[in-house]
Amino acid sequence: MPRCGMNTEKFVFAQLMQWVPHYHFHRLVKHYNGDYKVSSFTCWNQFLCMAFAQLTYRESLRDIEACLRSRPHLLYHLGIRGPVARSTLADANEQRDWRIYAELASWLIARARTLYAQEELGVDLEETLYALDSTTIDLCLTLFPWARFRRHKAAVKLHTLLDLRGAIPTFLRITEGKRHDVHFLDELILEAGAFYVMDRGYLDYARLYQFVLAGAFFVTRAKSNLDYRWGASREVDRTTGLRADQTVYLQGEQAGLAYPGPLRRVSYSEVETKKRLVFLTNNFDLPALTIAQIYKCRWQIELFFKWIKQNLRIKSFYGTSENAVKTQIWIAVCVYVLVAIVKKELKLEPSLSTILQVLSVTVFQQEPLPQLFTKDIGVFPETESPNQLMLFEL
Repeated sequence: MPRCGMNTEKFVFAQLMQWVPHYHFHRLVKHYNGDYKVSSFTCWNQFLCMAFAQLTYRESLRDIEACLRSRPHLLYHLGIRGPVARSTLADANEQRDWRIYAELASWLIARARTLYAQEELGVDLEETLYALDSTTIDLCLTLFPWARFRRHKAAVKLHTLLDLRGAIPTFLRITEGKRHDVHFLDELILEAGAFYVMDRGYLDYARLYQFVLAGAFFVTRAKSNLDYRWGASREVDRTTGLRADQTVYLQGEQAGLAYPGPLRRVSYSEVETKKRLVFLTNNFDLPALTIAQIYKCRWQIELFFKWIKQNLRIKSFYGTSENAVKTQIWIAVCVYVLVAIVKKELKLEPSLSTILQVLSVTVFQQEPLPQLFTKDIGVFPETESPNQLMLFEL
């Protein structure tokens, strides 16, 4: 990996790309035959062009081509070999296997998680805390007929498992929009001792019982028609908003067979809104208030989805095939995690939003990366309230 005093003569974009594991990348390309019968525009060139588009907010293939062709004498120094043509880039996005970039993202994610392993959670919990959710990305049915969602609508879903220490996505799946969220649970390799927080869309008792068998813990919300019988109660401090802390058993033949063990039911009333929330968990050791606080942390994955849609190019696409869409989304994830890695490695103070904004206008500068953020760079307008964006003060 590069060091802080690295290559001061290199362009900012080239310095950033040095944090990508080149040897691992080329092994992936070889594994998936990405450069088979390719004469000049390799997978690495494709990745650089698409990463450049993410960092500089390019809107189309024509936009990418025009921007890069305006600086032909600089392309070599960015790492791009040869001229960039939108037809060539379009063909690459259509034909090069998207799994190359998915597995590259997995490597970067593993690296980022080690860097953010000691981040504060905002809740008294030593174990790993994950949040599960999905976001729908709307598409035009005429252009994306393979992604039919409803009668007159197309969409894909980005299912995400987010490590809440550092807001690092650890496991992602891109599926058709009509796939139900609960099926994502079937793909998870559950981590013993870890906590998984999710909303009611994942409430399937047979699947939740797999957490018990794996030694993992879940926290979710109960549905209003929960049918249960009371087993035991524990005292609660009602001044904290808690209303009940009970051990319950599911009633009904199907529910009882699907989840044969005890559940913990925690009832909580929000102090400000007075809204009553009822949580279900298979953890009986943590204080009831901590269970409520864990569920509150789930909101961070909603902010993550909102942030990536506002700061990365994943709402409009450069190609219309399934391979092109997945390639663009996975490279966007790579860029997000790469910037998070560089922020931690170089001990940069600004938020990820500010770092991306600075990079977007300095990719052609020849200045050490750390120096870009030691100057008075001013205050960039944030799209959310300061409290919400605290999540991304990584």
